[in-house]
Amino acid sequence: MSEHVLVLGTHNHKKRLELEQLLAPLGLQLKTLADFEEAIEVDETGTTFAENAALKASEQARNLGMWVMGEDSGISVVALDNQPGVYSARYSAPDATDERNNEKVLVELGETPQEKRTAFYTCHMAISDPSGEIRATAEDYCYGRMRFEPSGDNGFGYDPLFEIPEYHKTFGELGPSIKRVLSHRSRAMRKIRSKIQDLMAAGSL
Repeated sequence: MSEHVLVLGTHNHKKRLELEQLLAPLGLQLKTLADFEEAIEVDETGTTFAENAALKASEQARNLGMWVMGEDSGISVVALDNQPGVYSARYSAPDATDERNNEKVLVELGETPQEKRTAFYTCHMAISDPSGEIRATAEDYCYGRMRFEPSGDNGFGYDPLFEIPEYHKTFGELGPSIKRVLSHRSRAMRKIRSKIQDLMAAGSL
């Protein structure tokens, strides 16, 4: 068993699978909050993805006494003044579902023509040591546009609406192997992976 343990600050099983595949080459032992009864619910009070990711990492790290990676991501629709942004997960209501969030975006976009339906996903990652100090961060993006109706069963969140123009397919239609190359989360992960390696090499993580 690896001695290098990193806790992914999420309960989301699909996110875990996506991140596990990206981190597998490092030989880390990955856990999620679902593995810890004592995990706390961190209030996402930040106004940016960076602030929320840091909160999720540092507060949970202090609580668990372990290295934790916090991640905050969401979609920004240019025609909606870059909303929902940091409120992506709870856009339609505090107890929002993916379906209701997608419906709200479609209603707000209305008949906005396709060339003005541009959007981008943002992902910010932050890694905290057990004392709560942020030791590594990374941020990246994925650009596309919003469809007029959802399509595809892959992915989660706004993936069935988010089309990659070069492929003429949504993230919901593209398989996980392509998403692992293109997604905002995988791009941010590729950036932070070298920083994780440095922490491991230094004997910190």
